[in-house]
Amino acid sequence: MAALRKQYVVARHVYSEDSFAGDHEKIHRVPKTGLDHVRGYLTCDSKRAKAAVLSLLPIVGWMRSYRVREWLLGDVVSGISTGLVAIMQGLAFSLLASLPPSYGLYTAFFPMLTYFFLGTSRHISVGSFPVLSLMVGAVVTRLVPEDGPPANITSFEGLTPDQQRVLVASSVTFLMGIFQLAMGVLQVGFIVVYLSDTLVSGFTTAAAVHILVSQLKFVLGLDVPGINGPLAIIYTLEKIFVQITLTNICDLVMSIVIMVIVFIVKELNDRYKAKLPVPVPIEAIMTIIACGVSYGFNFEKRYDVDIVGKMVSGYESPIAPSVEVFRESAVEAFPVAIVGFAVAFSVAKVYSIKHDYTIDGNQELIAFGVSNIFGASFRSFAASTALSRTAVQESSGGKTQIAGLISAMMAMMVTVALGFLLEPLPTSVLGALVIVNLKGMLMQFREILYLWRRDKPECVVWVGTCLGAILLGLDLGLAVGLGVELLTVVFRTQFPRCSVLANIPGTDLYRDRKDHLHIFEPKGVKIFRIPSPIFFANIEFFREKLVGFNPLRVLRKRNKALRTIKKLFQEKDNHMTEELDQPSDLKGLPFRMDWNAELPTNIRVPRVDLHSLILDFSAVSFLDISALKGLRMALKEFIRMDVDVYIVSCDVHILEKLHNCMFFDEEILTSMFFPTLHDAMLHVLGTHKEDKNSSLNVSQFFPVEITLTD
Repeated sequence: MAALRKQYVVARHVYSEDSFAGDHEKIHRVPKTGLDHVRGYLTCDSKRAKAAVLSLLPIVGWMRSYRVREWLLGDVVSGISTGLVAIMQGLAFSLLASLPPSYGLYTAFFPMLTYFFLGTSRHISVGSFPVLSLMVGAVVTRLVPEDGPPANITSFEGLTPDQQRVLVASSVTFLMGIFQLAMGVLQVGFIVVYLSDTLVSGFTTAAAVHILVSQLKFVLGLDVPGINGPLAIIYTLEKIFVQITLTNICDLVMSIVIMVIVFIVKELNDRYKAKLPVPVPIEAIMTIIACGVSYGFNFEKRYDVDIVGKMVSGYESPIAPSVEVFRESAVEAFPVAIVGFAVAFSVAKVYSIKHDYTIDGNQELIAFGVSNIFGASFRSFAASTALSRTAVQESSGGKTQIAGLISAMMAMMVTVALGFLLEPLPTSVLGALVIVNLKGMLMQFREILYLWRRDKPECVVWVGTCLGAILLGLDLGLAVGLGVELLTVVFRTQFPRCSVLANIPGTDLYRDRKDHLHIFEPKGVKIFRIPSPIFFANIEFFREKLVGFNPLRVLRKRNKALRTIKKLFQEKDNHMTEELDQPSDLKGLPFRMDWNAELPTNIRVPRVDLHSLILDFSAVSFLDISALKGLRMALKEFIRMDVDVYIVSCDVHILEKLHNCMFFDEEILTSMFFPTLHDAMLHVLGTHKEDKNSSLNVSQFFPVEITLTD
């Protein structure tokens, strides 16, 4: 049984904008000046000072409400679980950055120390992220290539190749932090909105492909130099296939076994996560087993397997970044900063919604900026978050960043005391762990079919970003993706789906006439809905879509015909001139001219079955000066053709702009504007009542043929 629907009845006058303004007095509001905004921003009192402290140090807010008995145990368990994953991922992702594995542990420790105080998210795990590691590694490979001399940088003098790579990575990370901190201070956290979910998905998928290819040399045990630049992925694959016969079988078998086991256990973790108190730390378990087997059977000497080797024990003294590296890597550091923040913010947003608390985009920029600057000073590389690591921290009971701090402490213990135990670990094991963790990003290829079926422009953004990042590199690929995304926005606004509306009988509702069977559409009335802003790029598109004819051409033909008719009634000089683009002058004729009536044979004027045109501006959010001029010209052409034009549901700010720009004159009047579509329709129906006797047939005055001359 259908649910009972409520009804409402409203009895009121039919309003135009003018009559509505006359009956309902409007409050005059004085907008704030720029000086008022500055004065308000700089004004300080105790309340604002407290809010500023809580904003800059979010730890003060959540630490005051920390529930020790309820949350502490969960944070400790979560911190230990996350720490095991962070250690393994730090070692593995350092290979992507072309750095010794021990520096991945630095990234798992230092950035977390400052984010603990400054970050607004309580659940993300701060540390290395494979996409950022790869982007940093591209700069490292370019400035310190494996098979050639390093770049001509003064800071490289007296350093070993590994030290040069660490200097490049830390300098790029320092500059990345400066960019993030500057954007946070300038309150431009909104910049992340330009990276849509579709663009980020395509970009991270392309990054996963790059990561997969970069790890093949470790899994296969091949000596392949790092390649940077456009088409680098193709050149890398070429070098791998050239050397494929030199594959180290021990590395390959060990990698396959580890990938299969880790994949199966991860799937079981996902399937039974509701029953497991904490996920099984399979990466840590396999790493320990691989270390023991490699050490016991002496894989390095017996099977020529590359191992992690000497681990840095303890922490080295801070270093200053290289200004020369800044100059060489500024172009790459900015997209690294944007991508790092975008990924971290999107992950933080998911968990903030799930656990019902707010995060501040600008404060997150400040937190990551300071964290990367601080970490880079101690030789760590770019930090953000990884979805898999954050999922472990949240699902294992983590409630606050105390879990993150404990995970950082675990990385510190490995660095200070236990690092030597990881020295016999084969690098192929780290490569296998990186590859098996790419599953989530590689599965995003399934989105292509989904997007193609539901939103083809979004599919174009995904494919364009992915292909651009795969073929041109991640930095240029991100620029390509942004370009394609902006083009789709331009395409949607420049060529929107316009519609002609009709009334649903018995209601004040108007819908697309193509979508409904029973509609009311008065003869001679057209309701045209404009579904987007009107600006310089689409004003001509709207003018062409308004009606199925050229109003200026019809007006000129009418005036030519009228000039010929007047010559027969008034004996004037044959060289009389009239402006053909001006309104038709019907003075002096002994009848009312009806251009749709039967005309003499040789007077050919296009028939226009339109007396009222209603423009629905309810979806028009802004109107620029170029569009204003084009709209004014279009309205004048219709008015001069004796077509009444009405504009309905116009935004009050657009209406004010029309007044300020002198839009109205003796032809375009404010009385054309109506607050609702139904008001305009009722006005039209009341104005244009059928009166068949109001006009005479022009052929009664011209029983003979008339030759129309220019």
